[in-house]
Amino acid sequence: LEDERDQKVGSLATEWHQSLCAFRDFANEAVADCTQRYPAWGGPFWSDWKMPSAFPEAVHIGQMQVDMQKVAQGAEEEGRFSLPCERVLTLPSVLSFPSQGSLLLRAHPGARSEGLQVLLNVTLRLLTSFPPGKAKLILLDPVGLGQSFSALMHLADYDESLVGGQIWSEPTHIEKKLADLTEHIGKVIQKYLRGRYASIGEYNREAGVMAEAYHFLVIADFPTGLSELALERLASIVTSGVRCGVYTLILQDRRQKLPPPFEMAQFRENGLVVADGEKGMVVDDRAMLEPLFLGDSPPAVEAITALLHAIGTQCQEAKRIEMPFEMVVPQEGEQWSASAENGVRVPIGRTGADRSLYLDIGKGTAQHVLVSGKTGSGKSTLFHVLITNLSLWFSPREVQFYLVDFKKGVEFKRFAAHRLPHARVIAIESDREFGLSVLERIDREFTYRADLYRKAGVQDLASSRQSGGTEHLPRILLIIDEFQEFFTEDDAISQQAALLLDRIVRQGRAFGVHVILGSQTLGGAYALAKSTMGQMGVRIALQCSEADSYLILSDDNSAARLLSRPGEAIYNDMSGLVEGNNPFQVVWLPDDVQDAYLRKVAERAEKESWQPAEQAVVFEGNMPADLRNNLPLRQLLTRGREPSGDAADRVWLGDAITIKGPTEARFLPRGGSNLLIVGQRPDAALGMTAAAVLSLAAHHAAGDVRIIVLDGSSADSDHRRCLLSLPEGLPHNVRVAEYRETPEIVAELNAEVRARHEGSAEARPRVYVIVFGLHRFRNLRQEDEFSLSDDGDKPSPGKCFANILTDGPEQGVHTLVWCDSLNSLNHTLNRKTLREFDM
Repeated sequence: LEDERDQKVGSLATEWHQSLCAFRDFANEAVADCTQRYPAWGGPFWSDWKMPSAFPEAVHIGQMQVDMQKVAQGAEEEGRFSLPCERVLTLPSVLSFPSQGSLLLRAHPGARSEGLQVLLNVTLRLLTSFPPGKAKLILLDPVGLGQSFSALMHLADYDESLVGGQIWSEPTHIEKKLADLTEHIGKVIQKYLRGRYASIGEYNREAGVMAEAYHFLVIADFPTGLSELALERLASIVTSGVRCGVYTLILQDRRQKLPPPFEMAQFRENGLVVADGEKGMVVDDRAMLEPLFLGDSPPAVEAITALLHAIGTQCQEAKRIEMPFEMVVPQEGEQWSASAENGVRVPIGRTGADRSLYLDIGKGTAQHVLVSGKTGSGKSTLFHVLITNLSLWFSPREVQFYLVDFKKGVEFKRFAAHRLPHARVIAIESDREFGLSVLERIDREFTYRADLYRKAGVQDLASSRQSGGTEHLPRILLIIDEFQEFFTEDDAISQQAALLLDRIVRQGRAFGVHVILGSQTLGGAYALAKSTMGQMGVRIALQCSEADSYLILSDDNSAARLLSRPGEAIYNDMSGLVEGNNPFQVVWLPDDVQDAYLRKVAERAEKESWQPAEQAVVFEGNMPADLRNNLPLRQLLTRGREPSGDAADRVWLGDAITIKGPTEARFLPRGGSNLLIVGQRPDAALGMTAAAVLSLAAHHAAGDVRIIVLDGSSADSDHRRCLLSLPEGLPHNVRVAEYRETPEIVAELNAEVRARHEGSAEARPRVYVIVFGLHRFRNLRQEDEFSLSDDGDKPSPGKCFANILTDGPEQGVHTLVWCDSLNSLNHTLNRKTLREFDM
């Protein structure tokens, strides 16, 4: 028995030694691993350090010294059951994720400074252990008024969301920030976890680039400065935040007991609890019999600043999340496969880990869309994604666009360049007048469709399609960016625009017309009428201020203020009510990718021989009209002048700022058929002069018209060279005369007008006199009736010119005049002569 006992004791002693040695080896390996993975501050590792790309499972924050004599209770000083290792073993102290990432430091006032140093070190370790922008701080310092965490504010220079905007110390501000966090927790639970994921860690593993950031609430001097409401919200965060990626780093004043909502068990369950004691800080870990806690010393002030600048730079570079556009486009064979009979549904982004977010309009109250986001929030990208993807999913027979951009840019020009077959109107840097004409065009479409509905006995687009009794009507999307430009002036245009917009959003549902309005802000005086706003059932809010969040969503919905990156948005199809919030990320559409897809659309239209009922209207408010796009002139050049009995010569001067044909002047053989142009833009006047010459040449055979240009420009100017090039390219009788030839020319023309008036019956060619720069022709100024002339009966050039204006049009001699100002005009022509300009 004695031998058997000794054998068993020996076996136990061996197992004792092996277990303790294994624990020692584990501790040494763990310390070595942490030393390698989390180098000491200030070493060479940090000179070119890069933030990790993956979320950490644990973050080293210090060390624990474990008294093995206490752990291995019953150990002998000597003998077979003595400690085979050092009495004190060192273990790394870590915060583990996602379940135990919180920290509670309990310190008396004398240890406050040490506690703050620990908090600073922990926050730096967290910031350097997470991917860029995926660890965000909310800093509360009710006692120190910001001094406790001031070193961290360098991050705000790069992205304010990294530190929650600022360090909060006022009770009302603290309550609001805690409310934001509880709102965020609710969003994560309802929109992301949804019972499918146990924690934010599981969700992030599937979400990829859509992974949610972890939030760390850092509080000094808890519970001082926290109101009862704040304490209730904080208790909710401590209880529910961990699985949603919201953790607390709290320095508690041990003189004050934990407030009633809190229990120490909650803090132990969610992370580490460390308290100051007689020998230093101690970890509240009963398994280890409360080992000493040795926090790492934070780096020097200069090193902290450099480190934070490196973090800020990398976070700023990684801030943009680019979900590829290819994630939402139709697959091969699906292009133009969607039907708009019952509405329009198209993916525009991603929500959650793996779900597409759809713009869905045409059903119920989701008929029209309001989009708002500050500069750089991704509003333009959203519009491009929407229009391009609609063009890929729907054919022009299903969906057509009226695109109006009031912004000082060229957002929609790409669609004009690719001749998007779905576009009926594309307005770039539009004028308010043209924008109004687009609304009037939509209003006329209502009348047209109403007549079709009445004849077919149907009430809406879906039933008209099903009945087959009307033509195939497409749904119309009216998209207006910076729509508030309509209302920048209190005039007839703004009043009419408000009236038409309201009518369109009220009646659009029945006629298959949907309005999408975009703006950088909805504040100020230039806003939609409340009645119109109430009809916008779908709201898309990108990054914006809290005030704009209330305006675009609803009076109690400020969720958009929490959006932190470009393309991050809230889709709400419940007229902005809080329960309708659906966060998502707009897909990213680079220019080259968009061009490739728009080419595909154009190729598909060509392959299917798509021809619109009427030519698309492209209006570029920042560009002069292109005469090559003048359809009536092209038809005239192709077919020639038709013998319709219309004696008018049409001179095209440019594009109209309404939806109609090019602006034209009509010259008829009757009194007053002259044209006057006034304005201080010589280049525009030159363009109209050249267009007039080409228009007249297109109307007549070479021998049927004479065109005389009196050029007031200087001899070496570009304007002079341009005018001289006109006769070279035309077979017609076109003469460009200099200033000194003016008296002779107007005398000849005056004589010809008189001769024609006196009854010569033979057919004579029409004559057009173009005066380029009347203000420079001093010799054409009319003399006072009582002035004396030295030339006897010979009329002055001014008198001859007045006779041509008065009597010429009836004899087929017409005049086109450009003058730089009304003042110059009044110096040259008297009031009676000015009445001879009907145009």
